[in-house]
Formats: sequence, structure tokens, C-alpha cells
Amino acid sequence: MSVSLFNEARQSLHTVRDVLRFAISRFHEAGLVFGHGSTNAHDEAAYLILHSLHLPLDQLEPFLDARLTPGELQSVLHLLYRRVDERVPAAYLTREAWLGEYRFYVDERVIVPRSFIAELLREQLAPWVNEPEEVVSALDMCTGSGCLAILLAEAFPNAEVDAVDLSPDALAVAEHNVSDYDLGERINLMCSDLFSNLPEKQYDLIISNPPYVNAESVAELPQEYLHEPELALGSGDDGLDATRKIIAEASRFLIPGGVLVVEIGHNRDVLEGDYPELPFTWLDTASGDQFVFLLTREELVEAGY
Repeated sequence: MSVSLFNEARQSLHTVRDVLRFAISRFHEAGLVFGHGSTNAHDEAAYLILHSLHLPLDQLEPFLDARLTPGELQSVLHLLYRRVDERVPAAYLTREAWLGEYRFYVDERVIVPRSFIAELLREQLAPWVNEPEEVVSALDMCTGSGCLAILLAEAFPNAEVDAVDLSPDALAVAEHNVSDYDLGERINLMCSDLFSNLPEKQYDLIISNPPYVNAESVAELPQEYLHEPELALGSGDDGLDATRKIIAEASRFLIPGGVLVVEIGHNRDVLEGDYPELPFTWLDTASGDQFVFLLTREELVEAGY
């Protein structure tokens, strides 16, 4: 977005409706890529405008014809300018991301939260976890911002949760979020390269949303995704290096009857080809049944893991 267009907008735009139309036009013109909380130009523009104006994020319609003060317009246009000119994901501009009704602080030290596992936790992993109140120990591997660890603690109120990440920077963000939800007494943040620094301990439940983008896809990522930590995106040539290590070691850290749940993106065919001996259960989500697998401790042990 040129500086001249930015200055022209400050003189010509007056209402929320004006700014919304302007933003959608600029987003389309710039060919922005979405996927960090919204899927299209309209929703992302509405979110940025409402956030900047400190308005409820689910109530655009009542405010469409409200006139903006010069200061408000300047603030909104500044966000839109950065979104277009720098291709910064909206979540980094607003310092927040949402998973359902849960808000999390985020910045460039962590990947923007987006996980199919979050959807599954809302149902307490039913029917695979029969008695949620009996889950007393859970592990979130590759916790990043701590969002899934927090959802784990919310879904299983009797559980103590260990949240593990290799990045101290990510753990600092997770600490912020754990504090926001007042869960410091139930969530333990731990710095470890997967299982390498964990104490010998067994869990009822292990979940993980590890890096899983293959090298070819990493090389072709749109500019928006390059703002995220590379460590949190790619995992070897086929994207499954971290997942293989998790499969290899998980049984040692699960109680009898314990469950492992891992998100792997679009890598189902490759994973099943590499592990024909494992009876993966693919969990249904709103986007399909190929993104998250479940294995029990017994299935892992029987297959030699």
C-alpha cells in the first residue's frame, strides 16, 4: 500500500463501512494469504478494524455506519498498512489469537495457534477418554504458546499438565498465557528437545502438535508464514522427523491404557506407508479425518515401540 494511498484514505474514509470496503479492496489487490485465524479478506479486515476500535469482535453490523475520529482512523489504517505492506499475520499485529472462545497472547516468538487438537479437546477426546475426571497427568509436547496445554487443563480439571518446548522464547510466551488463565499451579513448563530432558514419568494422555511441514512446502511458504519461527514449522524432508521421535519414545511415558494424540497435517499417506504395523486411528475434525492420529500405549508396545 503506497504512502500516497494511505494519506488519501485518511482524507477520504469516514465510517467503519468505508474502512471495511477499503481494506477488502487492498487485501485483494495485494494478494494476501490468510490462514492465521481467518480464511478470507472480509473476515480479516473486520477483525482488524473491530480490534483496533476496541469493539466486540462478533458485532460488526451495529457499527458499520459509525464515524471514526481522526485518531481512530489513523490507528486502523496503520494496522491495515502493516498487514498489506509487511505481510504480517493479523495475530502478530494484534498480539492475540483465538481457539474457539479462548484468547491467547502471541508474538513472533511462537507459531500462531491453529490446531485440530483444540477442537477435539472441547469434547474431552470422547470416546477415547471414557472418564475425563480420571485423567490426572497429561503432557503437551511442542507446546509453543501453551494454548493446547491450557485447553488440556480446562478439559481435564483433575490433571496436572506438563508443557514441553525446545524454545525458551516460546516458553516465555506460554508462561504469559498460563499466568493469564491462572493455571500456574497445574501447568508445568519444561524446556526439552521432545522427551530428551523429561524425568522418568508416565502420563494418562500425551498430545502433540509438532512441526510437520515438509521441506518442499517450507521453501514455498507464502510471506505471511515466514514471520513465524522456522523451528515451529518444518521437520525434515518429509515433515515427520519430530513425529517419528514421538512415536519411538511415547510408550515409555504412557501408563497402561494411556493415549497418544498427534497432529501431522497432510502427511497421513507418508506416515501410514512408513508404519504399516501401527493401527492408527484417525480422529474426525471439522476439516476431515486425516490430520490427527491416536494410538494407545498397548498398540505402540505391540508394534515394538
